[in-house]
Amino acid sequence: MKKVKLHDKQFKLFINYEIIISKIEDLVSVLNVKYADKKPIFLCVLNGSFLFASELIKRFEHECEVSFIKLSSYQGINSTGIINNLIGINDNLKGRNVIIVEDIVDTGNTIYSVIQDIKNHKPESVEVATLLFKPNAYQKKLPINYAAINVGNEFLVGFGLDYNGIGRNLEDIFIIEENS
Repeated sequence: MKKVKLHDKQFKLFINYEIIISKIEDLVSVLNVKYADKKPIFLCVLNGSFLFASELIKRFEHECEVSFIKLSSYQGINSTGIINNLIGINDNLKGRNVIIVEDIVDTGNTIYSVIQDIKNHKPESVEVATLLFKPNAYQKKLPINYAAINVGNEFLVGFGLDYNGIGRNLEDIFIIEENS
């Protein structure tokens, strides 16, 4: 079994690249139908969503725009519960169909904060597309419209997700080992 060591923690293979891409393709097939004539703007949450956003957007077959915001809420393997807005919304979202692209939704605090901010810009619609969704950790009432893969509450790295800044470049997703 594939394993990696990042800083002081050991991780083992959880979801391989081929499965990740297959799930992204399934998700995009739905977006391609729903947003065919809507010219959405994909608002990607950095840093974690960059690989997912790349794979998602290059498979989207219609006119769209892409923009980025940067938030921070993790320290080590735990969420701080505090959302730091490092790069905010710089686009005119009024009357636009916005698809927030997120790497992972767990408690929902970050995505809730992003949606509230976007609603102040009076968009036509706001939906969420996430690579990974932790339904058992989710604490908000807002719908997560498009989740490529549902996972448990384990700490994951790879395919954009990091552990203290490293591991984002791994093409597979790894799960922390119990004794790590």
